[in-house]
Amino acid sequence: MADVPSTGALSAPIRFETHPDRYRHWQLAFEGSVARLSMNVQEEGGLRSGYPLKLNSYDLGVDIELADAIQRLRFEHPEVRTLVVSSSKDRVFCSGANIYMLGTSTHTFKVNFCKYTNETRLYLEDMSAESGIRTLCAVNGPCAGGGYELALACDEIILQDDGSSAVSLPEVPLLGVLPGTGGLTRVVDKRKVRRDLADVFSTLAEGVRGQRAVQWRLVDQAVPRSRFAQAVTDRAAALVATSQRSGAELEGLPLAPLGAKYDATGAQYEYVTLQIDAAARVARLTVRAPESTQQPDRARTMRDAGCELWALRAFRELDDALLQLRFNYSQVGLVVVRTEGDPAAVLAADAALARNQDHWFGREVLLNMRRVLKRFDQTARSVIALVDEGSAFVGSLFELALLADRSFMKDDPDASAPVRVQLSPLNHGPLLMANGLTRLQTRFLYDPSAVARLRETTDALDTARAVSAGLVTFAPDGIDWDDEVRVAIEERASLSPDALTGMEASLRFAGPETLETKIFGRLSAWQNWIFIRPNATGPRGALTMYGQPERPEFDWTRT
Repeated sequence: MADVPSTGALSAPIRFETHPDRYRHWQLAFEGSVARLSMNVQEEGGLRSGYPLKLNSYDLGVDIELADAIQRLRFEHPEVRTLVVSSSKDRVFCSGANIYMLGTSTHTFKVNFCKYTNETRLYLEDMSAESGIRTLCAVNGPCAGGGYELALACDEIILQDDGSSAVSLPEVPLLGVLPGTGGLTRVVDKRKVRRDLADVFSTLAEGVRGQRAVQWRLVDQAVPRSRFAQAVTDRAAALVATSQRSGAELEGLPLAPLGAKYDATGAQYEYVTLQIDAAARVARLTVRAPESTQQPDRARTMRDAGCELWALRAFRELDDALLQLRFNYSQVGLVVVRTEGDPAAVLAADAALARNQDHWFGREVLLNMRRVLKRFDQTARSVIALVDEGSAFVGSLFELALLADRSFMKDDPDASAPVRVQLSPLNHGPLLMANGLTRLQTRFLYDPSAVARLRETTDALDTARAVSAGLVTFAPDGIDWDDEVRVAIEERASLSPDALTGMEASLRFAGPETLETKIFGRLSAWQNWIFIRPNATGPRGALTMYGQPERPEFDWTRT
């Protein structure tokens, strides 16, 4: 049976597909090359009952709509060059994540909620950096916690200077936790706020207003209420001129529903299958190749294929499966990844994308693939890849083997079908990790020349050559294959989930440190730890006592 976030009133597993026609908390409007996304959270519209979403506070349901809106802007509206994020409530921007929702949710849900929230904000930043859609946040009221983190994810912030509008990260003084979904990192790394000022700011529950917020680099402008709307309009127009996106004459792609079939044992899609073995705490994830090697090879024919283009549909399905795994199956600790189908069909699809990556649609498909693979990297599950007969671990699907914690490739010359792996141009650039490197570059940090040699290796590799090239971890022979795989799965599933999460997060982000790796490799771990400490969530912890007349009680031991 699928897990749920708490013992409250959420009786069904969480689903992540939505549509602007069904949004309850956001309005998306278009004015030529400018899109406006306005927050208007419905107080009684929570994902589960028991907490009113007052003052534009948000829960996972609000963020699911936000992520959907960003995805649709990128695919459905190539004419948009600037996005304005605002609130349609007077004198209220966003008070952040709903505290009562956090206080009544399980530890597992809280951590996954924070991770999803930050992935969504990173997706917003990626939209500016890679798709050329500049972003402006218009803060017309108190902007606290996760609300300010949403503002921080935008390129620029305009604050209404009215004596009450302020930006703040009040988690430390009010809740006994840290702004752990990227707030602290963005303040000092992205906006380059001085460390001492950031220290003061992060302990001021009331936040910083007006021109002081500008002086401290917390916002870009502070504009009186009488001129605020016009200032936002003028700045949005100016940002349009800085965008390199060209597509006003192009036809966007409506994103159709995936049509997945869900049940207690997993999910079935056209190209992806998620099977849950609850007793073993193991998920088996299978991704299938396209059915034909005749893949659309021009930008226009790829666009005409629409949502049925394999590279778009398969990775959208994979993304949904990963989210199902995170939120609905928290007891599962290990994902066993397989691929099936004709490797030549995957290579044909990859080649078409590589040739058309400068076209807006081809680029967006590749960026979506990159985002989904990053989601897999950041998922707190052990991953084992199995390469055997009938596998299609080539090109973009070989990334699934590269992101695995360990991989097994069958060494059996008598196998019914050749066991091979093969690289494509997509393994050498478009599908970067959070550290800014390809998975091959991350794998071979000790020998960068190995990556150069592999770039020249364009043929299929049998097991012996794959092992020699360092592309797989183990190569059991055909006789021992079943036993070695079974033992590896059973051993991994028997280890401490907490220890594995810490180990995997440390090992997966090798190489250069970036804003993303800081957030997921460092802050996610700290957030995980702080959320379970009694100073935050104990019977008298700050998060538990929020809104009560009594003050929280702290264990004063520093560790």
